[in-house]
Parts: sequence; C-alpha cells; structure tokens
Amino acid sequence: MNKDLFKSPIRRFIETKINGGAILLFVALIAMIIANSPFREHYNSLFAQEVVLQFGNFSLFHSHGNNMSFLALINDALMAVFFFSVGLEIKREVLVGELSSPRKAMLPVVAACGGMIIPVLLFLLFSPAGAAAKGAAIPMATDIAFSLGVLSLLGKKVPLSLKIFLTAFAVVDDIGGIIVIGVFYSSQLVPEYLLWSLLFIAVLYIGGRWSISSKLFYIFFGIIVWYLFLNSGIHPTIAGVIVAFTVPARPKLDLSHYTADIRRSLESLPGQDMHHNRILTNSELSILKHIEAASDKAISPLQSLDDNLHPLVNYIVMPLFAFANASISFEGFSLASVEGVTLTVFFALVFGKLIGIFTFTWLAIKTGLLSMPERMNNKILFGVSLLGGIGFTVSLFIANLSYSGIPDIGNNLLNQAKLGIISGSVFAGICGFFVLNRILKPEKY
Repeated sequence: MNKDLFKSPIRRFIETKINGGAILLFVALIAMIIANSPFREHYNSLFAQEVVLQFGNFSLFHSHGNNMSFLALINDALMAVFFFSVGLEIKREVLVGELSSPRKAMLPVVAACGGMIIPVLLFLLFSPAGAAAKGAAIPMATDIAFSLGVLSLLGKKVPLSLKIFLTAFAVVDDIGGIIVIGVFYSSQLVPEYLLWSLLFIAVLYIGGRWSISSKLFYIFFGIIVWYLFLNSGIHPTIAGVIVAFTVPARPKLDLSHYTADIRRSLESLPGQDMHHNRILTNSELSILKHIEAASDKAISPLQSLDDNLHPLVNYIVMPLFAFANASISFEGFSLASVEGVTLTVFFALVFGKLIGIFTFTWLAIKTGLLSMPERMNNKILFGVSLLGGIGFTVSLFIANLSYSGIPDIGNNLLNQAKLGIISGSVFAGICGFFVLNRILKPEKY
C-alpha cells in the first residue's frame, strides 16, 4: 500500500507537482524549434491526422459529423483527463485541505480573485480592438507545476506556508478557469445529448452516494459523459471535473478495522521457513490476496484514482499538450504583431497577476479581515505574487479556445498569444525566483 496516500492533500500535491514544470518547459522548447525548422510541415501534418476508434457504427472520437484530429484528441479528450485530475484535487482540498473551511479558504480565495480580475481588466484595457478581445481570460490562470517548480529551486529556505498559499490560490484559479471554459467556451447546446449526460451524471452521483468503490465504474460512465458533452455543445473537458466530483472520498474500510483485519491475517501466516525462497501454498496465497484486497478498500476511490493518474497526467498528457500547443512560428512576425496580443498577454500575466494577488491579499490583511500566513510577510507576498504570473498550461488551453477557428486572423492571434504566455510566464518565474531568493533566509524562515 502506498503510504503517500495518507499524507495531507496539500503536502502530497506539492510533492507530486514540483517536477512537472521542467518537463513541460523542455517539451515546449522542442515544439518551438520544430515549428521554425524544415520539419514544420511534418509536425503540422501529424496533429492534423484523423483519429478513429470505431465499434460497428459507433465512433468514440466523432462529433458534429467529423472525426477528431490528433490535436483535437489532445485538447478535448486527453485534457479532460487533466481536468479530471484537477477536479479530484479540488474535491480533496474542499473536503480536507486548505479550502475545507471558510477560515482556511478565504485568503487564497481573495488572492485568486485579485489574480483573475485585474489581469482580465488589464487585457481588456490594452488589447487591440476586435477579435483579439476574445482572449481576455488567457491571463487568469496560474500554472501550479511551474510555480512550485520555481519554489523547489529555492530549497529549504521556502516555508511550507508559502507553498500552501501558492498552491491553494492556484487551485482556486483553476476553479475560475473551469467556470470560464464552461460558460464562455461552450457552443450551441444540443438538448438531447445534454439530457442524456445529466442522466449518466445522476448515475455517477448515486454510485458515489452508495460508496461504489470500483474505479472502472467511474471511468466507464465518465467516458460516456465525456462523449455526450462532446456532442452536446458543452466543452468536453468540463465533463472531467464534474465526474471527479462524484468519486467517493471515503474508503470502504476504515483504518481501525483495516489494522485489526491485517493483524489477524498476518497472525494466520506460518512463521516457520518464511525466510526460504519457496512457492507459496494456496492458503498463504489466499491470505496475501486478502491483505491486498483489504489494503485497496482502506484507500478511497478518490485518493486511489488521484494517485494512479499523476504519472499519466504529468508524464504523458501534459507533455503531449505542451508539444502540440506551445509551438510558435516566427515566420512573418513583426514588431507591430508583438505589440498587439503578445504584449497585452505579457503585461496582463506579469503585472496583472502581481498587482491583483498582492493588492487584494494586502488589503484583506491590512483591514484585519484576514491574517498573514505563518512565516510570511509583505516582501514574501510580493515574490509569490510574481510567481502567480506563470500561466502556461491553462493559459495556452484558453488561448486555443479563444482564437482557433477565427477566419483569416485566428492563427496569427493564437501565435501572438502563445508568445505572450511563454515569455510572460518565464519572465514572471525568473523575477519571482530572484526576489524570493534575496528575501528568504534559512535561519529565519
């Protein structure tokens, strides 16, 4: 049994996310090199390929009369897995983590609100007129993997309270991003598919209430809900979050019963000759299988799915997403194009996030409504507010939703937005690192 599953959600979340940023940055760099090389046509052709998974007359990756491209598969299907993982993390935090009570949640919520409102306002204020304004939500999100990756470079100087604060308000940012995607990036609704999806969500909800612990139950019906969302007009990634909220957080076997059961099972194992290499008897094999089954029942489906998904999300889904979406072609780029959406996204991420997170948090503390986290001060708050400007994953995702499909200028706007996201995220990360490296002292913090 995995002992890590019994760590507090926020601590385990920090430990599993801090290495993901370096992988994404490396993959994004490779994608940009390829996009400006002779291999660009092969790269574009790869992601334009249709993906077909057909059973008789039914095709899973088929919607609105067309098969999905490989790029659409990544952005609409694999990213649903990412958002399913995010949904599990959000549910954990709401139940037992930093968002489990109003007192714990208020400061990260306030910080996240500032970090969403001010960047959007800055974008709308400075963005070029017309279709470019559709990307106002791009600078809303903070990338947890990248921001915690930067903190990890500072080693033991970083107080746990700082990591918890950063992770908590980034999780709230994710909630905001999910709401925006669901509300503003859904197309015309198809009532028939929507009603069927609600029926299967109800099945999942009832299964969760009845404490059905089979992970296959939630995966199978989750895929059905995703397919129905794909064809209903609601963005399919939202299905991942909704399904995650139905997964039970309580194990079938509590720890006291589990411990007693394991002790009885261990006592029934023969003590003699156990050090010799030999084939187990049927009785011994049965006892060990019982222990394994009991261990599975002592872990909630939510924790088990969350633990199983981390390698898939961190090392397959997110690198594939970065490779498919972080490519920037510099062909035809000019100073005028950089001054448009690129500069707007850059300033909204770097300065919008900094001003929003710091100001809203500082005012909440200054007025006495909330208190500063332990071992943090205004200087540290300034540094972590800079790290909030690392947008990357969800920002790239929203940029694709905002500009893909716009006739004539969509690709150009998307290219500009990608450059603004990556340059702004890197700049915010470097500035945040140097500020915190100068401020944080091991002997004090």
